[in-house]
Amino acid sequence: MKSLDKTGFLPERENKVGEVIPLFFLACLVSVLCHISLTFAQEGKLERAIVSYAGMSGLRGPLWIAKETGLFEKYGLDVRLVQITAGTTSINALIAGDVDIAITTSSAAIAAALRGASVTIIATGGAPPYKLVAHPSVTSALQLKGKVVGSSQLGSGADFALRKLLPKLGLAPSKDVTILPTGLSEPNKRMLLIFQGRIDATLGTLESILQFELGGQKLNVLADLREMEVYVSGSDIATTREFLKNHPHRAKAFLKAFSEAIWTGMNNKEILYRVYRKYLKVENVKLLESMHKSYFLSGTIPIKPYPQLEAIQSDMEFLSLSNPAFKDHKPADVTDPVPLREIEGEGFFARLQR
Repeated sequence: MKSLDKTGFLPERENKVGEVIPLFFLACLVSVLCHISLTFAQEGKLERAIVSYAGMSGLRGPLWIAKETGLFEKYGLDVRLVQITAGTTSINALIAGDVDIAITTSSAAIAAALRGASVTIIATGGAPPYKLVAHPSVTSALQLKGKVVGSSQLGSGADFALRKLLPKLGLAPSKDVTILPTGLSEPNKRMLLIFQGRIDATLGTLESILQFELGGQKLNVLADLREMEVYVSGSDIATTREFLKNHPHRAKAFLKAFSEAIWTGMNNKEILYRVYRKYLKVENVKLLESMHKSYFLSGTIPIKPYPQLEAIQSDMEFLSLSNPAFKDHKPADVTDPVPLREIEGEGFFARLQR
C-alpha cells in the first residue's frame, strides 16, 4: 500500500529506501519480511471492479476522493470508474455485466428491479439539491406554460425529477411545457442554454446557481425540490444480486472505501477541494466552501449511506402511475442494506469517528 503525500493524495512517484539492520534484530527482521511479503501478496490480489456513475456534480465527491487517495486499494480493490450519463443506460450496463456497480438515479434501478431484473440498491450517495431555475424574465412557475424546460437525458435523474416536480407546480409535462432532453448532465451547461435562448428553465444545483451569480448572471429560482417535498436520488448505489452472492467481500470493500471517503470529505476540505478542482474544474474558493457545506456538512451526503427509503418509496409511487403493478411493491423489494449493516456491525463506522 503506497503512502499518501501531505495532501492525502497518492504521489505519482515513490522512491524505495533500503535499510541496514543489525544481526541482533534478526527476529524482528523475520517478522518484518513476513509482513512485507503479505503486503505484496495482498497488493497483487487487488480485485477488479468497474463502477459507473451518472452526471458530474458535488455528489460524486466521495467517489473521486476514494479513487484519488487510494482508499479503494486500501480495501483491496482495483476500481475503474466510467461515466454513463443516463440512468437507464447505466442500469442496462449493470444487468449486462459490463459494470459491477452503478451509481445513478434510483428510479432506473427500481424500474428494472420491479420488471424482474436482478438489480438491488445497496447504498446512496445522497440526493442532488435541485432547484428549478429560469430566465430572469420568468418570475413564476405558471409563466412556464408554453415554454421549454431542459432536462439532461430521457430516463436520467434530472428528467425524472422534473416530471415529478412540474405537476406540483400546476404544470403538466408535454402538455403545458415541453421537456427537452439536452444531453447535458452538468447543470451549469444546461443553465447556459437559458442565456442562449434555447430553453427557458432547467434544474440547477446550489453550486451551479452560485457559479452563475459570481459571474454576474442571475437566474430566478422558481422552486426548491426539498421544499416541494419532491424526493429524488441522483446517486443511489446499485448492483446485481449475483454480484452480492458471488463477491460479497467486494461489495463491502467498496462501501468501506466510499464511506471513509465521505468522512474524509467532511473533515479534510483540502482533499475535497482538490478533487472538485480536478473533476469539476471549480477554482473559486467561495464556491468550493459552499459545496463543502451543501454536500458534506448539511447531511445531503449521509455519513452512513443507507438507501433512502423515502425517496425510493416516492419513486415507486410515481412509476406506478404508468405501471399499476408496481403499487404492490415496497422499498424492501428493491433494496439490500445487508452489506452496510454488516460493516456497521463490525464497528467500521465507530472506528471512523474515533
